[in-house]
Amino acid sequence: MAPSPDEDFYRRPPPPGRSRESTIVLAKDGRFFHDGELVEHPRMGEAMHGWISRHPDDGRFILDNGYDWTYFTVEDAPYTVQAVGDDGEGYPLLVLSDGTHEPLEGGLRTGPGDSLYVRVKSGKKPGFFEAKFSRHAQAQLGPFLVESGDGIALRTRSGAVPLEV
Repeated sequence: MAPSPDEDFYRRPPPPGRSRESTIVLAKDGRFFHDGELVEHPRMGEAMHGWISRHPDDGRFILDNGYDWTYFTVEDAPYTVQAVGDDGEGYPLLVLSDGTHEPLEGGLRTGPGDSLYVRVKSGKKPGFFEAKFSRHAQAQLGPFLVESGDGIALRTRSGAVPLEV
């Protein structure tokens, strides 16, 4: 387990001869690349999804494993909604690319190509992150759709969230 970062963790200089900038890219499809090459080892990709954070001073995306951190490039959303299930009480539960589960509370928007995005990680500092629904996850929203006065809405614990169609 990584140590808890102290106040100066994100302000320390990089190791000698190194930079905090990297060539790591999280592509639109949710896969990591380093120096233009796909990160092929599945456990490394899983770990990197779990290290996603933001620098507390400048808000840029970083990978933070608790021992060290580096800036990286995010081409679209930093997280992907890989699946949507039922939370046991009839509300949608999101399965995110970092392996975590969280309820869908709202904060939906549509993006290019009718992609669906949602706010996630609202308790993670600083602020929230966005996740892009995979096509598979987007199709799994069907059981949670309801009719509303404005058209179609998504049933969540926070109430019905209108969807633009």
